[in-house]
Amino acid sequence: MTRASAKADPPVFVPDWGDKPCPEPLLPAATPEQTAAMTDGVRMRENPAEWAFVRLSKLIEDYEKTLDRDEEIAAHIVGVPGEGTMQIEDVGFWGPDFILFIGKNANGRPVRLIQHYAQINVLLDARKKPEERPARRIGFQLSEMVQKTNPK
Repeated sequence: MTRASAKADPPVFVPDWGDKPCPEPLLPAATPEQTAAMTDGVRMRENPAEWAFVRLSKLIEDYEKTLDRDEEIAAHIVGVPGEGTMQIEDVGFWGPDFILFIGKNANGRPVRLIQHYAQINVLLDARKKPEERPARRIGFQLSEMVQKTNPK
């Protein structure tokens, strides 16, 4: 197999979607425009953690569109001790298998959750911003990162 044909093959961990650069999410209440916005410019990634990160960032960006101006994104992480709530300040990945959530716990202390891409269960939630400042939106930052690393 040549290097060029290897790039055309889908990653081993996903089925072949043909000439589609990204599978579309199946969200019953989403309009075709909302679905198109979430997949616009997104391409599959060979690295499963990066691929999970790309789609997670798009879901975060879409969720943030529903927040009030005094709310920020928070998450309930399933399987985390205690209440399992953290205010998300950043999301990243360390391929091939880790997704990283950086933020603050309910007491305002810094936390970092390192989770295997196959174990992600995140309930996105809204939380009032903690101080007098504009609400922070991380979805746009994540989207910029996705575009910078997007394969051509």
